[in-house]
Amino acid sequence: MRISHILEGKSSDVITVDEGVTVREALKVLAEKRIGAVIVTSTKKAIAGVLSERDIIRALGNGDETTVLGQSVSSIMTANVFVCSPSDGVSYAMEMMTEKRFRHLPVMTDGKLIGMISIGDVVKAKMEVTEQESEALKTYIATG
Repeated sequence: MRISHILEGKSSDVITVDEGVTVREALKVLAEKRIGAVIVTSTKKAIAGVLSERDIIRALGNGDETTVLGQSVSSIMTANVFVCSPSDGVSYAMEMMTEKRFRHLPVMTDGKLIGMISIGDVVKAKMEVTEQESEALKTYIATG
């Protein structure tokens, strides 16, 4: 199964924030959209990073709440962003997310951001494949 299959079942909207917005403003976006991470874009609209709930919790744990919430997201985001493409396999994405210990992965094609998947999306897709294989084996055994 490919990443493109996951994207088919998701909204095509990719939620982004500018790297200059405050953590407080980004938190409002996360809460309003009910998402766990947002892509941070530079002034050139390129991916500058990913801001996740984990990034915010780490920053709050290491600093004063008022100071952290007033900082720009660029000061606490994960800047070393890994990406995948629609043609990548779901297993590849799962391995990368597990090995690198992150839960959100931007999807790009031809240098353009087209989506973001979560570890939940990947696990759901893997479960679909497993269920399909199980049903195929049951059918094979029943007709054999």
